[in-house]
Amino acid sequence: MLRAPGNRRETCARTSLLLMAPASLEPPLRAFSMLRRVTGEALGTAMLLVVVIGSGIMGERLAGGNVAIALLGNTLATGAGLVVLITIFGPLSGAHFNPGVTLVFALRREITWPMAGIYIAAQVIGGVLGVWMAHAMFAEPILQVSTKLRDGPAQAFAEFVATFGLIAAILGSIRFKPDATPMIVGLYITAAYWFTASTSFANPAVTIARSLSNTFAGIAPGSMPMFIVAQLVGAVTASILFQWLLKEQQAA
Repeated sequence: MLRAPGNRRETCARTSLLLMAPASLEPPLRAFSMLRRVTGEALGTAMLLVVVIGSGIMGERLAGGNVAIALLGNTLATGAGLVVLITIFGPLSGAHFNPGVTLVFALRREITWPMAGIYIAAQVIGGVLGVWMAHAMFAEPILQVSTKLRDGPAQAFAEFVATFGLIAAILGSIRFKPDATPMIVGLYITAAYWFTASTSFANPAVTIARSLSNTFAGIAPGSMPMFIVAQLVGAVTASILFQWLLKEQQAA
């Protein structure tokens, strides 16, 4: 978008502020090309799935049949991994790694709809590649389909709650404490693994990718549509509510 030329000193000041801006899940704060931003989304989502699937496999192998211990290992690795990945990729692509998050920013007009579509495609592709990478590391068959059913209205409602809470955490943190966004998101997902019946997928791209892994963190393809619908409804609901809740009071 072309803009009228402004004062050189003001332009330099704005540029300096952007370069010093903290990492967050906002749209990119630095001037990176579209290719780099999309690659960042694909790579970040791939690494997220490496963490989720890989830690699930490791946890299950080491837990000796104790599902709680396996889930704890899966949880801690995922939460910690998110903090790192969001810190690295936040200033590059916004570190969405999640079609629900991208949808929210598109609804807020902070990313264009065509760009949102490209982001979502990159997230899905990256997620699938991440699953295959995790399988390769653990000498699992690369191509798999999960048989783990996660069905029923309780599971769907859990995904609604999980995604609603994730969007609430993101929007609240970038409004009030943007430099803490990586930590806030990582801590929220760590908690949501345990307080939701579904173990908080909260991400359509992750859900699709996990359907291709018949391991601890998998989900059967037949359970996938219900999860994705609940996630998107939760994301949009949170976006609408927090658009109102966080709106500043206009001065009289």
